[in-house]
Amino acid sequence: MTATYLYPIMTRIAVALSVMLALPAGNAWAGPAEVALEWGNFCETTVCRATGHDGVFDARLSPDASQAVITVFTPGRQGLHLLDIDSGELDFLTEGTSPAWFGDGQRVVFVRDSNIHLFDLAKGNSRALTDDSDDVRLPRPSPDGSQILFASGRSGHQDLWLVATDGESAPRRLTEASMDFDETRFGHAWSPDGRYVAYISNRAEFWEEDLWLVDIENGQTRQLSSGFMARGIPSFSPDGSTIAVYGTDKTGFWYLDMSDIYLVDAGGNGEQSLAMQKTAMEVSAPAWSADGSELFFAVHERGELELWRVPSSGGVATRVTHMGGVIHGFDVSANGERFALVRSTPVRGRELDLVEHSGGQARQLTEVATHWAGVQAPIEISYRSRDGLYIQAFKFLPPDFDPGQPYPTVVQVHGGGTNSYYNGLNLVEQRLAQQGYVVLAVNYRGGSGFGRGFQDMAVEDWANTQSLDAADAAHWIRRQSWSNGKVGIYGYSYGGIISLGAVTRDLDAFDAAVPMGGIYDFADAYENADRLGRLFTREGHRGTPEDNPEAYRRSDSVALLDQVRTPILMLHGEADIRAPFRQFELVVEALERHERTFEAVSYPDQPHQFTDPSARVDMYSRLEAWMDRWLKGGER
Repeated sequence: MTATYLYPIMTRIAVALSVMLALPAGNAWAGPAEVALEWGNFCETTVCRATGHDGVFDARLSPDASQAVITVFTPGRQGLHLLDIDSGELDFLTEGTSPAWFGDGQRVVFVRDSNIHLFDLAKGNSRALTDDSDDVRLPRPSPDGSQILFASGRSGHQDLWLVATDGESAPRRLTEASMDFDETRFGHAWSPDGRYVAYISNRAEFWEEDLWLVDIENGQTRQLSSGFMARGIPSFSPDGSTIAVYGTDKTGFWYLDMSDIYLVDAGGNGEQSLAMQKTAMEVSAPAWSADGSELFFAVHERGELELWRVPSSGGVATRVTHMGGVIHGFDVSANGERFALVRSTPVRGRELDLVEHSGGQARQLTEVATHWAGVQAPIEISYRSRDGLYIQAFKFLPPDFDPGQPYPTVVQVHGGGTNSYYNGLNLVEQRLAQQGYVVLAVNYRGGSGFGRGFQDMAVEDWANTQSLDAADAAHWIRRQSWSNGKVGIYGYSYGGIISLGAVTRDLDAFDAAVPMGGIYDFADAYENADRLGRLFTREGHRGTPEDNPEAYRRSDSVALLDQVRTPILMLHGEADIRAPFRQFELVVEALERHERTFEAVSYPDQPHQFTDPSARVDMYSRLEAWMDRWLKGGER
């Protein structure tokens, strides 16, 4: 029998904000260097953005599609750059983010230091249009160029504001309490004639997100949709009669990463789901062709995203790109002839690729992302769950892997729950593989990319059979010739949920666990989370704790901690309101009470998406050390 050791170490880590490496940005830049894959390198210099890599984060084609303004974040380059599409010449413009072109192709609006700025390409300089340091998001010029539309929480809610391009007047609020202050998930769009703006709001019902229209002149608003949960950024047809927007039917499950495209009459005369055989993922707004006959959108399948096309009247959707990897965003030229795609692969950071409307092979336009030493593409496999499902997994191997030698293994469980593990550049798994681990990143049931039936399997069963899918990965691993018999599990956010869920539901599956930033008692979290966290919880459990107590009982991992045998390292940000910090405290209290083996580390002032890169460095360093101790060190 394995002895149980009481090892409760409570640590509160205060970390200083690391400064991004800042080399001179501009033409003198020599190009991306090959960098050792270490926690400090890819966390401190890129703030572990998304999947932990750097490069191109936004790209907007000029009206004539001859240029693109791109947002770059790398150790050697930060800010806005101008790319000549045909020559590939890349020139630094200015510090800033979130660019958008004016219709004249000579000016770009962007955000810098929480203010809106305008860059004049002919003059080579910029000027500020706001000077109040209140937050601004997604500035978009009006069709005639006279005004800039932007989103801001300066009113205490997320609302839309207008500022004149001449900068002579203060910003004017256009909407009233359109969304909660911390709800920054939504975009907005001008009508082609500049008279209206489409946006998403929960004004009609706190728990619902509908499409609305506001009149620029008088500020009058109208609710355009009511039957679906809208999301992402809306998009007007070229003639202004129809708005395309992503969403899911309110009578069904609130699918993430698997949306329908809805067509909404701009005059308020109805809405309908676009008939096609695919679902979309809202990485960018649905893009209309120049004549309005086609729509372009991203589709997620089995961990990869590609660009697709469908007639705007509905019909058979067909695939535009065949590149592999992950599309993080795309833009379509005004004439519809070119697609610019921000994309990563398992061995390449975010770069800009170009695809012509006529088809053909994609052309890589940039090479700015860091080259990480020793990264290797994972091997896509599947393994069989205890109830007969085949679960997709990506297997990362150590350098010079020998299947005849024994290796420790760690199972990675992705965040989001109804999202997926995406086959782009995933540096945490690459780093652990380089440290001698086999890493298996699994796409458990309930995630996107495998059809809605697969997502439905987790509804009202959160953290339960999903966790068993992860546990079954551990049992499959131990049957392989290369396994040393020791397996760990880790994950952040919903991955933290599954990490603790697995060790409380299958006591023999894992030898070490690192749950990070998760929810472990959803009924308690429902009372303390922010709006999005509560909405997410309601949808997954199909109601509140009072509506469906049995579903909340099934997802409760705290109640099962009395029997857990796996050594656990708990990590959490103290300012987290998406997965409230109280969740960490509940687990720590239970582990102490039941005298389980654990350590617990919390990070002051860190929200769900850590803002301090040195906190990320510390978290991942502790993750690796915990796995080394229990999977390589011979303990337990």
